[in-house]
Formats: sequence, structure tokens, C-alpha cells
Amino acid sequence: MPLLELHNVHSAYGNVQALKGISLHVEEGEIVTLLGANGAGKSTTLRSISGLTAVTEGEILFDGKPLARIKPEHIVRLGIAHVPEGRRIFPGLTVKENIMIGASGRGRLPRQQVEGEVEEMYQIFPDLQRLSDALGWSLSGGQQQMLAVARGLMSKPKLLLLDEPSLGLAPIIVQQLFATIRSIRGRGTTVLLVEQNANMALSVADRGYVLVTGNLTVEGTPAQLLDNEEVKAAYLGGGKHAESA
Repeated sequence: MPLLELHNVHSAYGNVQALKGISLHVEEGEIVTLLGANGAGKSTTLRSISGLTAVTEGEILFDGKPLARIKPEHIVRLGIAHVPEGRRIFPGLTVKENIMIGASGRGRLPRQQVEGEVEEMYQIFPDLQRLSDALGWSLSGGQQQMLAVARGLMSKPKLLLLDEPSLGLAPIIVQQLFATIRSIRGRGTTVLLVEQNANMALSVADRGYVLVTGNLTVEGTPAQLLDNEEVKAAYLGGGKHAESA
């Protein structure tokens, strides 16, 4: 049984139909990427899974259980963490405080336990350890992205939803970030990734899907997508990548 299943999912913003009956699955232990142009519905897909955007038709199953009518905070407790585009860290809190907030959805935990888990995050993101007492606003874009991912991991998710993690980052930071995504999967967390850098996303993914104006048009392994003329022309040609939804 897949960890995540979407069956004929429709979502809308007012009268605008953002998703038009998409079906996909993510197996436990996979990294799966969603590719598509600006406005294709990639971010809406993640928001629908995490309960932030209402599903008007169809079904989303997580670990075999339907997510319909479950509040976002309860979806987090089920084991889904969503790291949104734009990072959205708390600028007036320290790095350590930002990370600790990620554990709040798990109920009241002993402070010693939470601080021990923060140390685990520092092992994954060594740069954050030396910045532990720095305020969020003082971090670079790459450091903020690492902090946002660390905060998400503090909820102990089975599934991590990553929305445009490389957006606005320097190439060397992007390389480091995607090496970290591989290591997160190696620690047992499944990843569903929305990413504007199609080449980089496919370099870490097990499978991928292509969204076009709310419809899934192509799916396959990275090798299959890299060899697909439509995908190459739209997302890989000339080193230019599609922008986020």
C-alpha cells in the first residue's frame, strides 16, 4: 500500500479550478517530484495534501486513511510536514527557538527531549549549530531554508512536503540542500518535492510527475522524463527551468 495516494483530486480557489482530477501515489521511502510551469497546480497539490486548500472532489489517502475533513494541525500529527515556499521562519526568534517550535504539534514534551532532538537537527544541518543563538532575520536565504526544513523534521514526519526549496539560492547552496534531501530520505522520511530546478529535482528523485494547468500529463522515472521530448523542451531545454506554481 502506498504511503500517499491521490485519487481524482479536484481543488479550486473560488471559481478557478486549480486541480482537475489528478491521481498519483508516493511509496514509503521514495523521493517523488512534481514538475510544471507557473500556475500548473504544484503548490496547490501540496496544500491540498496538508489540508490548507479544500479538496472539492476526489480523495487523498495517507497510510490508507482518508484525510477528508481533517484539520491541518491534525494532519501534522498523522505524520505529514509541509515546508512551504518562502520558508516562513519566525524572524524574531533564534535558530534554536525556531527549530523547537517544530515539535509543538506533538503535544507537551520534556524540554530535555526536545533539546536532544534539536541536536539531531544540528547533525543534519551543521551550519545551524553555530548559528543557534542568531535571530531568524539575520540568516541568509540558504540558512533560512535549512532552518525551515529542520523545523519541519521536528514533527517527526513520515512524509515531508517540500515546496520550491532551491528558490532564490546560489548554486553551491542548492547542491548542499539536495545532498541533505537525500540524507533525509536515508533517515527514513519519504519526500514529495515541488521544485523549479527540474534537472536537480530529477537527480534525487525516484519518480516524477508533470503537471500542466491542473492535469497530470506525464509520469515516469527520472530517466524516462529526461528522455521525454515534451519534458525536455518545456523544463530542461537550454538550462531554463519552469517556475513554481
